[in-house]
Amino acid sequence: MSDATIEGAPRATQPKSSLLVADPHTRRRHAAEARFRAYGLGAIVISMVMLVVLLFTILTGGIGAFRQTYLEIPVTLEDAQLDKNGNRDPADLRKVLTLTYGKLLQQSLEKVVADKGIAIADLSAKDLSGLISKEAPARLRDQVLANPDLIGQTITARVLVNGRIDGYYKGRVTMDSALRDANTSPAQLQLADALKAQGMLATKWNWSFLTSPDASDQRPEAAGVGIAILGSLYMMLVVLVLAVPIGVAASIYLEEFAPKNRWTDIIEVNISNLAAVPSIVFGILGLAAFINFGGLPQSAPIVGGLVLTLMTLPTIIIATRAALKAVPPSIRDAALGVGASRMQSVFHHVLPLAMPGILTGTIIGMAQALGETAPLLLIGMVAFVKNFPSAPPEGLFEPASALPVQVYNWTQRADPAFIERASGAIIVLLVFLLCMNVLAILLRRRFERRW
Repeated sequence: MSDATIEGAPRATQPKSSLLVADPHTRRRHAAEARFRAYGLGAIVISMVMLVVLLFTILTGGIGAFRQTYLEIPVTLEDAQLDKNGNRDPADLRKVLTLTYGKLLQQSLEKVVADKGIAIADLSAKDLSGLISKEAPARLRDQVLANPDLIGQTITARVLVNGRIDGYYKGRVTMDSALRDANTSPAQLQLADALKAQGMLATKWNWSFLTSPDASDQRPEAAGVGIAILGSLYMMLVVLVLAVPIGVAASIYLEEFAPKNRWTDIIEVNISNLAAVPSIVFGILGLAAFINFGGLPQSAPIVGGLVLTLMTLPTIIIATRAALKAVPPSIRDAALGVGASRMQSVFHHVLPLAMPGILTGTIIGMAQALGETAPLLLIGMVAFVKNFPSAPPEGLFEPASALPVQVYNWTQRADPAFIERASGAIIVLLVFLLCMNVLAILLRRRFERRW
């Protein structure tokens, strides 16, 4: 037979595609994957840009709250005005009103202006007296009451200036805006510049922002977050004492010991639903249960802590159960196989291995509760509080504020200086949250065990 190809016989077909050459379907699939990666990268970039913009806005708006403008002037604490009897009796000294100390400061400032030869056109007596903050006489009075031996001496008083002068050196107030502002004037700003040139007025670090209580609407330069920080710490203490043991114990029972029946299913569904309930609903519950029915005082950290405990419990339970489920069943079986009881298996083996996840979920839940505002508004923690609460347990039942409520309160006030204060309080709150998240990471790494 000849090797020649038989005429009319079908020829072998060549393959239409190759593994080395992408066909149209493969190219479309690769293009779709590339677009998906680009979408994901774009979402991350947009999120990071928005985060940077948010942090930049907060920092630029609130960093000024940590710096304050002070005036240092010599003040003669005359016996004739502060201690007429000359006996340094604390009861008599307390009878001297803040108004008297305000007159001393005004007289001292007038003397300084005259001695330095400062001459400002159109400077009125109101501009001169209004340069010093209304909080300054009260602080000078407290200083004298704490040390009566200062009476009769000439001391260098470091006093706050008013919020407009402070805003002038922070860029909020200008000469043009002072023309339209009833609370200041260009002449007052020029006087401040003259005093600054003499080295008597300067903007320095403001520790009192972190330690002072809130101030009235007329004294933004004296407002601080001291009580708000203390109130937030007290509430977190209540949440830590109540929510963590109850939440972890409930999770262990539901995950390890509870029978799987209709009732446990209902409980699990309700726990999941409670985690999604708006926070203001918990505020209404706290108002009805703890204040109206329980008779606990309003604006007290104990009430705020109880409300935040109710909010945090579902989060802690869900996180703890997830951590317990992540422990391999072989750990339980091995413990039971060598003779351990069910209780020993859980507490000696399963719980230590689940501890990193439990701690992380607990701290994140507490951090979330720290930033809640709506439920605290309903229980009255928006009230103006001037006095610091006592140490626990008495302080838990005394009026206090909280950082998120303080932020809300300041944003409702008309003076622009309070907006700066609110941004500064947000910075403090973010530092708290950052510290709690860092603590969660450290605890997770400290207790993490591998199997």
